[in-house]
Amino acid sequence: MRKTTAPATRAIPSRPGPQHAPEPANGVIPGAGPTDPLADRPGRSSAESLADGPGRSSAESLAVGPGRSSADPLADGPEQPAAGPLTDRPTQPSVERATLRLREDPGRPGEPPRYAPEWLRLREPADGAARAHELLDPLRIHLADLPRRPGGLVVHDVGCGTGSMGRWLAPLLDGAQHWVLHDHDPYLLHFAAVAAPGSAADGSRVTVETRRGDLGRLTPDALAGAALVTASALLDVLTAEEVGTLAAACASAGCPALLTLSVAGRVDLTPAHPLDAEIADAFNDHQRRTGMLGPDAVTVAAEAFAAHGATVRAHPSPWRLGPGEAALTAQWLRGWVRAAVEQRPELREPADRYLNERLAACTAGELRVVVHHTDLLALCRPTGGAS
Repeated sequence: MRKTTAPATRAIPSRPGPQHAPEPANGVIPGAGPTDPLADRPGRSSAESLADGPGRSSAESLAVGPGRSSADPLADGPEQPAAGPLTDRPTQPSVERATLRLREDPGRPGEPPRYAPEWLRLREPADGAARAHELLDPLRIHLADLPRRPGGLVVHDVGCGTGSMGRWLAPLLDGAQHWVLHDHDPYLLHFAAVAAPGSAADGSRVTVETRRGDLGRLTPDALAGAALVTASALLDVLTAEEVGTLAAACASAGCPALLTLSVAGRVDLTPAHPLDAEIADAFNDHQRRTGMLGPDAVTVAAEAFAAHGATVRAHPSPWRLGPGEAALTAQWLRGWVRAAVEQRPELREPADRYLNERLAACTAGELRVVVHHTDLLALCRPTGGAS
């Protein structure tokens, strides 16, 4: 895995690209604190500020390997065939169409799909509010029992995206921490490194390094010395085999895992609509394509970790979206419905009407949505790998 770093003081261009990816280096950088490289800047279009995405929590499930299709139907990459008026309505402003297509780099065939950092930024507050704090006390107790290392706790964040998991978790844990951020996309690793938190709950220092690579390289050797593996919305884009590999690596290293925001396969919309259930079923089928686990991921992961002797706890972590989250709700709706139509093209016309009605209700402040997720904590038996 290639280790890279990003200078904490370097300004991020309004539209960074591959040329701005972190350069190879052997050092680490301290967390950059409150700097927000994803904040809107003058001259940015709405397409850049609010990139579309689905309701799945994936946000950051990017460590899945080249050529793999993400469960996010709006992940960057080769554009899917237009799904009728949902994706290319003649009267739809061109800026909005661009948010559905996101970025693609035709000069890099075979590259894994990209998530737009603007979409990850839009959903980050909802992710933070949803994650299960109830799992933190058992995690803290477990970590407190581990032998202390000179550099503090080593935490591996798999499929880190823009680093929202670290920004949420590092300030909730005491003691010095060193975060190793894993992702395929150097574009996102750049954001994650620069926007990393600077201190832990007790003011101790937090440092980060980035590694570009996929889940298949997360071996027990790669986790040697790790105190924790984390991921946000990763499980549901993995296959059963990949989840087994992750569980085995954590168990062999004696490393606990906190895996948050995996979709549970249920969405509650208020007021209800006759098409809700059909759209939800089609979306769930879309997530299970190509062998990915989708809504079955937490059950499969719990069984895999338990088979290695880990103590497993699960807790609900739903998004609760109301009028105050209208921008996120609207973008989630577009991605959710688009995925359903990609899975079942016969839904195209009724789904277009459904989407228009739902977006109107969202704009009027009349729509509330609960997107159900589950967080999982697997406390593996300590081994020499954590000493």
